[in-house]
Amino acid sequence: MCRRKDREDSLIEPKSQVKKCSAHAEILQQNEERTVYRLRETDGEVRITSYPVFPGIELAYHDVHAPSYRLAEQGAAGLIEIQHCREGRAEYCCGGEHYFLAPGDLSVVRRAAIEGEVEFPTGHYHGITVTLDPALAPDCLSCILQDVDVRPSVLAEKFFADSECFVSRSSARVEHIFSELYAVPAGIRRGYFKVKVLELLLFLSALDVAHEKHGYTAAQVRLARAARDALLASTEDDVTISALSQELGASPSQLAASFRGVYGMTPAAFLRAQKMHSAAQLLRTSDRTVLDIAGQFGYDNASKFAKAFRSVIGVSPSAYRAGADSDSCAPTAEKAE
Repeated sequence: MCRRKDREDSLIEPKSQVKKCSAHAEILQQNEERTVYRLRETDGEVRITSYPVFPGIELAYHDVHAPSYRLAEQGAAGLIEIQHCREGRAEYCCGGEHYFLAPGDLSVVRRAAIEGEVEFPTGHYHGITVTLDPALAPDCLSCILQDVDVRPSVLAEKFFADSECFVSRSSARVEHIFSELYAVPAGIRRGYFKVKVLELLLFLSALDVAHEKHGYTAAQVRLARAARDALLASTEDDVTISALSQELGASPSQLAASFRGVYGMTPAAFLRAQKMHSAAQLLRTSDRTVLDIAGQFGYDNASKFAKAFRSVIGVSPSAYRAGADSDSCAPTAEKAE
């Protein structure tokens, strides 16, 4: 049991909250509360908004419009990452198997176990990552929650007993914890993050780790990626699973299961989503008219394009362009008002 004075000392933030970024990160904004940075060496846009919460514990919002990115500290020993996917899809390779996060999913992964780059199969991702460093995180987190043991080292023993990556599919309990983190009023942000991180650790301490296997083999991933390449190279708009399976020499059921496992949707839905995300990038980065962009993707009718765009992106093309500068899952003062 920790004495009160020891407990208070262990939970005081470091005097300097300035985050040191790696050489392949460009700092866009930095103060004592947060650091916003963009990753270089990526084929697209990757922006991360990072908040220190406790010593050794950081909460970061990831806004990704890219197929992949390289981890800043690839071999960092002991680091634990807890991820929540809000939009899009993320892929991690651990122990020779591939794990995928869909909207609403949560994962717990040992950073050093991630092989290669973090992939984003649909080229689009928004989500939260809570990073724990057991060597720096205060053991006295358990003194605040005296009924449970929420030390990061104990969580590591629990979640990595059989695998280096644990995935929990979308549920009301996971949604309850994370949903409020995407719109936190600026005035209470620091204290609120502390409360929510403690709530998350409490939730994980009670979570049943006896779960179904969510990993996919390298062969399944290769088959899905081959189907994706064939889809993107085709000049037809209605390529079927049957046609793809004949071209790739796989059974339709095998191909359909592998494709949905990797991309989370059917080939037809994937093709439509890719078009709309490409259109969204043009809306963010160019001054071309909506009708001009619609024509590039095969739409000669603005209303049909708007309907397809809304079905994937969630808002109309004009509304998306108007708010393109705030295409982020990180909370802002404007969101809170």
